Amino acid sequence: MTGHQSVHHPPQRVGVVAESLPGETRVAATPPTVRLLLGLGYEVVVEPGAGAASGFGDEAYAEAGASLGEAWAADVVLKVNAPADEEIAKLRAGTTLVALVAPAQRPELLEALAAREVTVLALDAVPRISRAQSMDVLSSMANIAGYRAVIEAAHVFGRFFTGQVTAAGKVPPAKVLVAGAGVAGLAAIGAASSLGAIVRATDPRPEVADQVKSLGGEYLPVAAAQQDSTDGYAKATTADYDRAAAELYRAQAAEVDVVITTALVPGRPAPRLLTAEDVAAMRPGSVVVDMAAAQGGNVEGTVPGRSVVTGNGVTLIGYTDLASRLPAQASQLFGTNLVNLLRLLTPGKDGRIVIDFDDVVQRAVTVVRAGTVTWPPPPVSVSAAPPATAPAAATAAPVGAKPSRLTPAGRFGLIGLGMLAAFLLVAFAPAQLAENFTVFALAVVIGYYVIGKVHHSLHTPLMSVTNAISGIVVIGALVQIGHESALVTVLSFVAILLTSVNIFGGFAVTRRMLSMFSRGEPR
Repeated sequence: MTGHQSVHHPPQRVGVVAESLPGETRVAATPPTVRLLLGLGYEVVVEPGAGAASGFGDEAYAEAGASLGEAWAADVVLKVNAPADEEIAKLRAGTTLVALVAPAQRPELLEALAAREVTVLALDAVPRISRAQSMDVLSSMANIAGYRAVIEAAHVFGRFFTGQVTAAGKVPPAKVLVAGAGVAGLAAIGAASSLGAIVRATDPRPEVADQVKSLGGEYLPVAAAQQDSTDGYAKATTADYDRAAAELYRAQAAEVDVVITTALVPGRPAPRLLTAEDVAAMRPGSVVVDMAAAQGGNVEGTVPGRSVVTGNGVTLIGYTDLASRLPAQASQLFGTNLVNLLRLLTPGKDGRIVIDFDDVVQRAVTVVRAGTVTWPPPPVSVSAAPPATAPAAATAAPVGAKPSRLTPAGRFGLIGLGMLAAFLLVAFAPAQLAENFTVFALAVVIGYYVIGKVHHSLHTPLMSVTNAISGIVVIGALVQIGHESALVTVLSFVAILLTSVNIFGGFAVTRRMLSMFSRGEPR
């Protein structure tokens, strides 16, 4: 037989293994994400009991289309945490491992994996660029951890977060300080603010002030210059910033009830934010949640994985499994991030991974390729720093530029001319027109103040209702449609048609908007 015959490669098997780290409740794939993996052409095998701690039984995986068996023998192994030594020995040559491996902190792990001639995709090396957000496991887990940190603090605090005025007396709201306004910090700010606490936050990046404010917090600036991040991850702070921040933390520690620290710098130990003296200055019953405990801790005295009480009654929480304390939600988000990564690596949707080193995302996450350590990758610049402003001296407007805004004198002059024109209109117009104009002017004033007091999020439903009400002009058109003049009749018909669309459209939009805030009936 002559000629060329295309070679069909069978789909690769994706193995979902059970986690061996003590206390880990997450799993790398859930039944819903297994269905998505099958849609990419892969075969999926799940280790029996892998999802039990997350609430996903073996039967749920089987119903999703996965088989149960030896997952370590698969072509692609999905895992949450880095493999232990005995698990590395289970990997076959040519296997692709996808997990959190901390390549910057554990070079010996990369060497051990390279010795097995495998390919390793590090989920904690995803670049902070817009295209890779859907694969960013660190952000997903930090979001959950920040929320859970507030829940743990509220549980230990033992008092209301929100302020209350009752017949038995007034209860002041709790004061919460969040150190670091990254993903975890913003999640903590939102959760604490939702519980009614007075929330303050600090961060080396002043541009996050608007984000803090939008979540109900108050941004506390540190009066010191700080270097901008060029890769999306936090940078080590300067000595001047550290001195100014230490003074801020010292003053806030003595005033707030709860402190949540989230400061981490990739590849380095966690920076020290609160000293033992700062903790000693806190009131008895206060709570500190150190989310950087696994990397050395932001707070002096924190014990990783434990909750301890100091001599002055301050509880230091150093739990390192905050995301795992919401196992079902964390596993679902983790699995979705993995699916998005594999979707990028499977352009043909044929169940086979193809790694393209010309793609910055694929290059960054590939820390070992076919037994060769490829970490670190080339730097990826994602700086979001605003462009430098033009020098103050360059104020001359170029030819053809738009004119500058009116001066206060010009503005008052236009207002005066408008008032004069309105006075002349009322003075010399017929009585009926003057009366109608007065009603119109008063309606504009009332409408302005009514609409101005409405929150922005309610503008759309409010305007849809007012548009419907404004369709009352259809009554005037109905009265005039029988006029002896053909022109008046045609104009009346057009008015009826347009105002009818306004009426029905306004109420239809209102109904859709309100349905977004109503609880649907169970199917």
